[in-house]
Amino acid sequence: TLSFLETRMLHWPDSMFTYVKEDQILFSSDAFGEHLATSERFDDEVNPDVLMHEATKYDANILTLYSPLVKKLLAKVAEMNLPIKMIAPDHGVVWRSHIDKILEAYGRWCVHEGKGNALIIYDTMWDSTRLMAKGIAEGLQEVGIPYKMINLQVNHRSDVMTDVLEASAIILGCPTLNNGMLPRMAGFLMYMRGLRPTNKIGVAFGSYGWSGEAVKLMNKSMTEMKFTICHPGLKVQYVPEETDLTECIQLGNTIGRTLQDFLAGKEINSVEDII
Repeated sequence: TLSFLETRMLHWPDSMFTYVKEDQILFSSDAFGEHLATSERFDDEVNPDVLMHEATKYDANILTLYSPLVKKLLAKVAEMNLPIKMIAPDHGVVWRSHIDKILEAYGRWCVHEGKGNALIIYDTMWDSTRLMAKGIAEGLQEVGIPYKMINLQVNHRSDVMTDVLEASAIILGCPTLNNGMLPRMAGFLMYMRGLRPTNKIGVAFGSYGWSGEAVKLMNKSMTEMKFTICHPGLKVQYVPEETDLTECIQLGNTIGRTLQDFLAGKEINSVEDII
């Protein structure tokens, strides 16, 4: 006996769930999938850390844009109260032992709930912006915020988005080139804007030689994504000196404390005097 549930735009217009009553199997089309090539067929036959990483990456780069639809779909499936022994997606392994775990993860991902951590995503030309990133990281560490530094020169945008999905603060760093951003940062922001992550705190920083428009442009992108901009942005001319690095550490402190308030449920408004 087959039951059908339309799941339009997850992520195709004609997507549909199919439930087999007798076997209690949910064929979930593109939901709950992974781009994981393996001879094993089931979730309990593969490394659980690899499996969840691939499931996170799949959601982050394919379904983030459709998160409101995912949220409605999860509510509908819960309402139907179907006994489910297996979830068989179009891509990746079949879920049979960790069904609750993937459903719980999708419940967090569809509202873009972070894990209380910060990402420092940066590109650098002559190392000045990297030095600023290290100072901000030190400031985050001082107030107890877990962080990860991601250099766009050596990380693919799909891997960066995987981290963005579960991050609570996005800190972007880039020097100015020809009155704009470096191409890697510009390309990454175009990619991220298309996926529309939300529920993030955002801050921009960067070095410059003449005018320093990169920080303004990164702030503009994060504002368009409705990030909460908690600092106007930090620009340093040429190579950062000791006083500049101290300011970077202080910025890390500020971001960390703001993030703690954000996670405690306090209302955080974007600053008005954005660079």
